[in-house]
Amino acid sequence: MTAEPFARQLVALESRGRLRRLIPRSGRDFASNDYLGLSGDPIIAGAVADAIGRGVPVGSGGSRLLRGNAPEHEGLEAKAADFFRTQATLFVANGYVANLALFATLPQRGDLIVADELIHASAHDGIRMSKATAVFARHNDVQSFADLIAAFRAEGGKGRIWIAVETLYSMDGDIAPLADLAKLAARHHGMLILDEAHGTGVFGPGGRGLSAGLDGLHNVITLHTCGKAMGVEGALICGQRIHIDYLINRARAFIFSTAPSPLMTVAVSAALDRIEEADDLRDRLATLRQDAAESICGPLGLPTPRSQIVPVILGDDARTMAAAAALQEAGFDVRGIRPPTVPPGTSRLRISLTLNVSRADIAALGRELQRIVR
Repeated sequence: MTAEPFARQLVALESRGRLRRLIPRSGRDFASNDYLGLSGDPIIAGAVADAIGRGVPVGSGGSRLLRGNAPEHEGLEAKAADFFRTQATLFVANGYVANLALFATLPQRGDLIVADELIHASAHDGIRMSKATAVFARHNDVQSFADLIAAFRAEGGKGRIWIAVETLYSMDGDIAPLADLAKLAARHHGMLILDEAHGTGVFGPGGRGLSAGLDGLHNVITLHTCGKAMGVEGALICGQRIHIDYLINRARAFIFSTAPSPLMTVAVSAALDRIEEADDLRDRLATLRQDAAESICGPLGLPTPRSQIVPVILGDDARTMAAAAALQEAGFDVRGIRPPTVPPGTSRLRISLTLNVSRADIAALGRELQRIVR
C-alpha cells in the first residue's frame, strides 16, 4: 500500500483549514475540561500514592470477565451507585467506550433511538452499531423529539423508545431541557440516556450533575465521565441492575477491553469524595462564568453563558484557526473547533473556564479577543 491516498487526503484537509496537529499544552488554560482544577489535586494524588504503598497493582492484567476484575473496581462501583443514587454502576475506560457500549447494546431490533442532532461523536458511533432504528431531533427541541416518536408509531413502530441527549453540550455550552424530556420518555414508556460528561462535578447537589433527581428512576441511564471536572480518568454508567448486568454480558466494548487500572479506580473514588465537598470550587467557577459574561460575552455581543463552556462562533474554518493561533501566541491556550466536530459554517473558538486560570486571566483574554476577533 502506498502513502499516496493518505497524503492526498491530508493535503485536501489542509487546503480547507481542517488539518489537525498535536501541539503541546502551553499558556493559560482555556482549553481543557479540568473545570475544577482537580487533575493535579494533592488529595487525589495522595490516595493513589497510598494505594501504591498498599500494593494495589498498576495494571489490571486482563478484561473484567477474566482476571482483570479487581476488588478496587467492585468497590468503586458500589460507592458510585450510592453517590449517584442508582441501583448499579459499571466502570469503563472512558466516555467514548461507555457510549459505544450503551448504544450498540441496549436498544434492540425494532426499537427507536431519538437522539439530539448535536450529541457526541461517540454516541453517533455507538448508534451506527445498534440494531435499532435511529433518528435525530433538532437540537434541544422537545417538540421535534415528540414528532419523531409520533411518526415512528404512526408507521407501525412497536418497539421501545430511547431518548438520548447530553445534559450539557460540550461545544455550545447549553443545557438540555431535561424535565420536559423526562416527561416525554415517561409518556411513551421509553428510556432516557443522559450523557453527563460536562455536567458531573460542576452542577447538581454534591456535583452529581444536572440529572440529579432523575438518577435512580427505572427508565433513566446516566453516563458520568471522570476525566473532566473530576480530574481523573474513566467513566461510570449508572442504571438499573438489569441494564448493568446486560452490558456485562452483551457489550463488546466492555467484554473485549482490558479493564482500567485498579489505581485509577482509587483515583476516581477519591475524586468522588472531592466533588461531593467542592461547593467552594463550584462557587469560584460560577464567579469566573460571571467574569466571562462581562469581559468576553458582553463586548463581543454574545449571550450570557449558562455554563463553563463559552463558544465564540466565527463561522469560517481558516479565520477560526488563525484567531486561535493568535491567542496562543499571546499566551492563551484557546483551541479552534471545526467540522466535523461542529456543523459546517459554525467553526468556533471554544473557551473553557477552569480553576486553572484567574479572574485577571479572563479579563486579559477578553481584551485580546476584542483585538483579534472584532
